[in-house]
Amino acid sequence: MTTSSTDNDGQGMIVNPRPTADNQDWDGDDADRADRLRFEEEQAMIREQSEARAAAKAAAQAAKEAHA
Repeated sequence: MTTSSTDNDGQGMIVNPRPTADNQDWDGDDADRADRLRFEEEQAMIREQSEARAAAKAAAQAAKEAHA
């Protein structure tokens, strides 16, 4: 298959151009802050679950040793 110079097959196209004045996404915008807050909340929840599992494991181990 031959291509002529007038075919537009996408080669050389700019896929991710610089944001225009109407579409600027800078760090620190509302969506970034919401994402950061959501991430911090998820990390706190994971820490709490991990601590709860560790406490339950320690309690189970202490109970096992008390009955032995």
